[in-house]
Amino acid sequence: MALYAAYGTNMDPGHMLQRCPSSPVAGTGWLPGWRLTFGGEDIGWDGALATVVEDPDSSVFVVLYDMAESDEKTLDSWEGSDLGLYTKIRLRVHTLDGDVLAWLYALQAYEGGLPSPRYLSVIADAAEAADAPAEYVNDIRNRPTRPAS
Repeated sequence: MALYAAYGTNMDPGHMLQRCPSSPVAGTGWLPGWRLTFGGEDIGWDGALATVVEDPDSSVFVVLYDMAESDEKTLDSWEGSDLGLYTKIRLRVHTLDGDVLAWLYALQAYEGGLPSPRYLSVIADAAEAADAPAEYVNDIRNRPTRPAS
């Protein structure tokens, strides 16, 4: 099994259970030196997509999953890595038990653009379901979004 770090909609354990039923939650942690942001607004979805970028003054809350090999291919397809939309990178995650290395998906598009209100709400709800700190969830909920069309 490989360790996978989720920072967007996949932070919700119930959501991930539907996508990857053989990959249990392994804990939570932080990506120090990284920032949650959005990009790829021009790709054609209802707004920009979540990603992370390096930022020495920030940290991103993540949920760790023990990713079963059988689920990894499903998640790769779901995240669009088989299409080149997201690329898997390996990063150090700080947990209460020490640092671990985990894979996560990073968007292969320029940073910028605004997410849709619905997408941002799903991410905030996922962070809340994963027991992210209230301040972190509130920061997500208060980000600007693109106007409803």
